Parts: sequence; structure tokens; C-alpha cells
Amino acid sequence: MKKDAKEAIVKAAISLFNSNGYSGTSIRDIAKLAKVNSATIAYHFNNKPGLLEYCFLHFFEQYLSRIEEAYTSIDQGAKACLKQIVADVFHYQCENSELTSFVYREMSMDSQIVREIMSTYSLKEKYYLQKIFERGFEWQEFRPHSIPYLIIQLKSLLMMPFMNSQYMREVLYIFPNERFFEQKYLKDIYSWIDFTLCTDLPIQKSAIIK
Repeated sequence: MKKDAKEAIVKAAISLFNSNGYSGTSIRDIAKLAKVNSATIAYHFNNKPGLLEYCFLHFFEQYLSRIEEAYTSIDQGAKACLKQIVADVFHYQCENSELTSFVYREMSMDSQIVREIMSTYSLKEKYYLQKIFERGFEWQEFRPHSIPYLIIQLKSLLMMPFMNSQYMREVLYIFPNERFFEQKYLKDIYSWIDFTLCTDLPIQKSAIIK
């Protein structure tokens, strides 16, 4: 029962945080939507900042685990590894579009929890992406380029649909939680990898196999 209540609280919090913003959502609002009392929220999360921290950690633990798992394929080539990371991360974001939208919006704020996330999860993500780009340069799969700028471009492609979800729905009539959007947009990111990032030089297989 406690587990069901905790899941209901998290689901309600994500929905309300996403639609009303963190500051515009009260513990009472969350309790009402989750059909629990405020004491139950206090039992599981202590307070609203505790619930926010749980949502952040849950999102980034799952996000980073997909990067780490896909990175194990790096010896098959930097391009293939990067595409696997993009596919896995983007699928996770689409499956959890409300949580993704809320987290990305909140990450634009200067707060203690955001600084903590950036000093741990964001730096780990940068480490893996940097290693992939460096391998891609070494193996002549990728055109030489500034790695920070490549990360900016890739992260922009991955984040934009969720940072601007209202614009996507109300202006473009595109819905990031729909399977069609995921498939179509993933092809566009692959095109960026194939035609902007990659070189036409042949891959040196001997350099890949250690």
C-alpha cells in the first residue's frame, strides 16, 4: 500500500509541477490529486523540496544509466555508439515527457539542487560524450570540431521538444509523447550525426579493434 501511495504521489507531483510549475504547486494540491493526506507525503519525502529532489534524482539516474549502458559499445565505433545513446536517451525522454519537460525547465534555474545535479550527473554525461567525440576524431569517423560546441548542438536537439512542449503542442501540433514523433525526430538527429558530424573518410577498423 505504501508503495502504491508513493507512486501516486510522484505521478501527481510530476503532473502538477509540469502544468503549474514547482512554485505554483502546493503539498495540498499534490495530496488531493494523489488521493492521499499530507502526512503521507511527509512520510515518504519529508517536504516539497524532498519530493523535487526525488524527481530530479529519479530522472537523472535513469538518464545516465542509458548513456553508461550504450557506451559499452564504443569499440564498435564512435558513430554507432553515439546513435545508440541518442536512441536510448530520446526514447526515455519521450516515454517520460512530463517529467522530462519539468526537469529541463527547472534546470534553467540557479538553485542548490541544480548545482548539485550539474556537479554530478551533468559532468558524467559530459565525460561520456567527450570520450565518444575524441574516439570519433581519433578513428576519423567525425570531422574535427570543438567538443563543447558539439555537445551544445546535440543537447539542443535532444532537449528542445521538451523545453518548449507548450509551443510544440499549441503552435506546431506536435506531441513528444507520440511514437510517430519519436521515430521521425530520431531520424532527424541521425541526419545531424551523419551529415554534420561525420566525415566521408573510411573508418580505420584496425584502429577500433584493440
